[in-house]
Amino acid sequence: MSIISTQEDDDDDIDPMKMISLHDDDDDDKQRDASSINVQFQRHYIRSIDSTVVIRQIPSEGLSFKLWPAATTLVTLLDHYRCHPCDSPLASVLSNGVQLSILELGSGTGLVGMAAAAVLGANVTVTDLPHVIPNLQFNVDANAVTLCLQGGTVNVAPLRWGEADDVEAIGREFDLIMGSDVVYHDHLFEPLLETLRLLLNSSTGEEKKKKTKFVMGHLRRWKKEAVFFKKAKKFFEVETIHVDRPCDGARIGVVVYCMTGKAKRS
Repeated sequence: MSIISTQEDDDDDIDPMKMISLHDDDDDDKQRDASSINVQFQRHYIRSIDSTVVIRQIPSEGLSFKLWPAATTLVTLLDHYRCHPCDSPLASVLSNGVQLSILELGSGTGLVGMAAAAVLGANVTVTDLPHVIPNLQFNVDANAVTLCLQGGTVNVAPLRWGEADDVEAIGREFDLIMGSDVVYHDHLFEPLLETLRLLLNSSTGEEKKKKTKFVMGHLRRWKKEAVFFKKAKKFFEVETIHVDRPCDGARIGVVVYCMTGKAKRS
């Protein structure tokens, strides 16, 4: 087990050995041995609010249990927006002075959603597959004090892409939807697009006073991802609002897109 800190001054009193269990089950035979899994605690300092968000990663549990590059990019943009709202790539999608209701898709560790709640003082719902929820809830609980002090709230809910019932359960009244590195497996392209259609597209013959927007951070890995964007442009207006410089020897950096639904013609 390792602890990764992004702060120079590490005065956090979290005891990792007390934060090992993935499941809140008291039965000894269901507790995991700390030596058999790679548990990492990572602290992310958000300068604009002078606060730290802590996440627990468990890479051995799967892709949803670790942090990906696009999440860090979105957190950086949120931090910058708080300091320089007029000079931020997010200026066109965020409203000053209004408490936003935000939905995060494929939240994983929940860092983006928690950062949005803390930086914007927003009401955020973080979502992922049912088996990811325990660790997601753990991370939200670990940051409850920071979120409360900043006036934000975070709710945790399961959401399977492509399932209309799951969308109905969490509702559609969100000002903003966020996601990071969610375009990954090609068999999930259609389910993700279906969920976005349910959340973003206007009803026939209706003009919404304000359109919900989807802000997505994405690091391209394979050519097949072009299929997702080609299909997305059939249903949504797609705009590039930010591009990171490549780092660590990569040829390309994280790209941040903004998508809005196209009104259906009657």
